[in-house]
Amino acid sequence: MAYKDQLLPREKVFRDPIHNYIFVQHHVILDLINTPEFQRLRRIKQLGPTSYTFHGAEHSRFGHCLGVYEITRQICDVFQRNFPSKSNDDGLWNDSERLVALCAALLHDLGHGPYSHTFEHIFHTNHEDITRQIITSPKTNVNRVLRTVSDDFPEKVASVINHTYPNPQVVQMISSQCDADRMDYLLRDAYYTGAQYGTFDLTRILRVMRPYNGGICFDISGMHAVEDYIISRLQMYMQVYFHPVSRSMEVILTHLLLRARELSNKLPTDSPSTPYMLMPFFNHHFNLNDYLKLDDGVLNTYFLQWCDNNDPILADLSHRFLDRKPFKSTKYNQQNKHLIKLMEDIIKKVGYNVKYYTDTNNSFDLPYDAYDPKKKNHTTQIELRQKDGSLVELSTISPLVKAVTGKQLGDERFFFPKELLSTDSNIEIFQPYYEKFQSFIKNDHIINQKGEQL
Repeated sequence: MAYKDQLLPREKVFRDPIHNYIFVQHHVILDLINTPEFQRLRRIKQLGPTSYTFHGAEHSRFGHCLGVYEITRQICDVFQRNFPSKSNDDGLWNDSERLVALCAALLHDLGHGPYSHTFEHIFHTNHEDITRQIITSPKTNVNRVLRTVSDDFPEKVASVINHTYPNPQVVQMISSQCDADRMDYLLRDAYYTGAQYGTFDLTRILRVMRPYNGGICFDISGMHAVEDYIISRLQMYMQVYFHPVSRSMEVILTHLLLRARELSNKLPTDSPSTPYMLMPFFNHHFNLNDYLKLDDGVLNTYFLQWCDNNDPILADLSHRFLDRKPFKSTKYNQQNKHLIKLMEDIIKKVGYNVKYYTDTNNSFDLPYDAYDPKKKNHTTQIELRQKDGSLVELSTISPLVKAVTGKQLGDERFFFPKELLSTDSNIEIFQPYYEKFQSFIKNDHIINQKGEQL
């Protein structure tokens, strides 16, 4: 057995507002936490621009990854105590899988970039792919630490994140409809945003989890705790993750980076305003080292510089993002979507470039995995174990979960500069345009000129 696979002489603890203490017992886990690649996660907010809506949401990917590790550690403890394997095919827990599960849990979000989902959309990166690259590249500190366990250990950890690891129990601990990742981010995000409806009974859920040949299921006695988790997740998406102000700030951030990329093509290589750390991404020729240099602070520093840029659009969007000047928005649907073109024409007439100052944003397209057991992937189901040992899918016996199963809740919004809602008589030249624009909006919905919501 490799030295780094052994336990620490005395366990290390991290104080945590969600789990109270996070216990580190293995050398390899502590060494992974201390790598530069993992420490970088301290500098990336878990919820990106959401802190502009919920000011407490300043927590980082670092804390979340530690939390996912801790929940996974607790699951392993429950399984080893209550369901230890006695033979190779009994479907119970083999504790030799503990270390690969703990490492995968700790490292699952290692590849997130600054302002994660917006950055991915603009530069066509994939944080899961980059996570696997960091784990398997012999050039990273993370890889060197993992290889102290065994030469093939990095590939094993990467395969858990890639959902190809042969033991479905390990995969489902990290990625399933009720996994350590989702349970930690819901509790953590609820705590830091102050959104109490995101809480649920983690202790009870862990108590009723159990392994079987196909992965992980839950004792039917714990059905109500799992129901509560599903509803809490739905509420967090509707009230926090899909909040229109957060989406507005993401729209501004997206347009800001798009404008910077467009202008970067015209910059001389020796210009002091050239964003050197972003150029590999603007040119679509970045490597892993380029990626690992980026965090929220790097982007914010460029935004500060761009506030004084000669390009008025880049400077204004930088100010709007840093100084929290979100766009306003209004709901639309397929029946009144054609009116957006008329509203954009008005926005052009008052001097805004609609490419950068308007957008449509559909929360149905945002990353939300509604509970839908009809999908073919087995991880989309939550299985309850009945007294006779048979399994039943949650929504078939829970009217509450059945009511929200497969439902794609959300809205479609048209975003535009707040100035279009101005009633300031000092800008008399634009006042008729503002009044015309405002006539399209009533009760947060686009309406026709007869005042009817279509």
